[in-house]
Amino acid sequence: MSGVINGAVVNAPLGQLPRLLPAGPAPGLAQHLTRHGPPPGPLSDQGRAELMAEVERSGLTGRGGAGFPAARKLAAVRQSYRRCHTPVAVANGTEGEPASAKDKILLARSPHLVLDGAAIAADLIGARQALIVAPHPVRDVVADAIAERVARGPEPIRWRVITAAEGFVAGEASAVVHWISRGIPAPTATPPRLAERGLHGAPTLVNNVETLAHLALIARYGADWFRAIGTVSEPGSMLVTVLGAVRQPGVYETAVGTPVREVLDLAGGPSQPLRALLIGGYSGSWVNAETACDRPFSAAGLADLGAAVGAGMVAALPEDACGLAETARVARYLAGQSAGQCGPCRFGLDAIAGAVEQLAGGRTTDISLLDRWLSQVAGRGACGHPDGVVRLVRSALAEFADERERHASSWCCGGASVLPVPPGGLR
Repeated sequence: MSGVINGAVVNAPLGQLPRLLPAGPAPGLAQHLTRHGPPPGPLSDQGRAELMAEVERSGLTGRGGAGFPAARKLAAVRQSYRRCHTPVAVANGTEGEPASAKDKILLARSPHLVLDGAAIAADLIGARQALIVAPHPVRDVVADAIAERVARGPEPIRWRVITAAEGFVAGEASAVVHWISRGIPAPTATPPRLAERGLHGAPTLVNNVETLAHLALIARYGADWFRAIGTVSEPGSMLVTVLGAVRQPGVYETAVGTPVREVLDLAGGPSQPLRALLIGGYSGSWVNAETACDRPFSAAGLADLGAAVGAGMVAALPEDACGLAETARVARYLAGQSAGQCGPCRFGLDAIAGAVEQLAGGRTTDISLLDRWLSQVAGRGACGHPDGVVRLVRSALAEFADERERHASSWCCGGASVLPVPPGGLR
């Protein structure tokens, strides 16, 4: 498979992994260009139209959790271009999910691929600057990569590196914009859309850093290359954080649609018999391990289990760990992550977390009351945070129904904690 870049043919192995994460230490700019060739740009109007069509044909969707089609998001910002408000491109590497490390690893090991994608996205929407929002541990890696590019010669856009906010909701797109503009990572679902009016009133594109890395490769190698792996409806590869009861926890790249069992095998396989899997992160769902292992790791493959790939996380719960206790710890953490913007989040999540803690602790719990609280909170928040907590808790009540009965008799399987839960509330 080959693509044409500025008149030069660049060969790309068809269907090979890894695509995003090179082996060994992060390559410098020279090594990066040797491996991938130069990115296209600056683009003509025709070149932009052709690349936009290629991105749409590739089927690339966002890798930050929402899975929105990348081409549609680019087109929405481009169409909102106004002379007085030039669009802005934001590469979002915030990764507020405590159990996920994929964006940090990608920025640490492939910063130039992300920067290529950010520059291409900026060109496509007519932006003159790109902001890279990076977690503190990898901020200097990104800044050094930008400095390396600037030292080579004039850059087509202005770069700015922002240290990411901490907190679970801080990675949501509107929260990132609010963090950059006023130092408060508060998400909101209210209009106007960021594509119409985002940072400082300008049309704003916020893409997850993994999405931009894929964009950089599609711009080089084309849609057919991208679609050579994955499924017809969900093409390409994705980064997955695998943790819990596996032999080699870490971040791995896999084709979308790979069976969940093989995703676990990338991490050395289970280190002990498994009871359940938490798929999609802390806004995700608990599923039966035996049932889930043979399902494709894709939106379509997990849908009938009530699960989704989300931001790409699989946590393996061993048989000797307590799913209700794990859920109680996470629910309490998520209640503390409220941005305090609405009643369902401020009061509802606290009540829900308390009820799950009672249940996990073997104390009398009115399940019908908990169900009512979950229904009252769902769909009524100022952002999607309460819905994620509802999804997590409902899946736990279903998956650990047997344990619920035994906990009512003060029984608990015990076991060590599996899921990481940072201290403190929203910062």
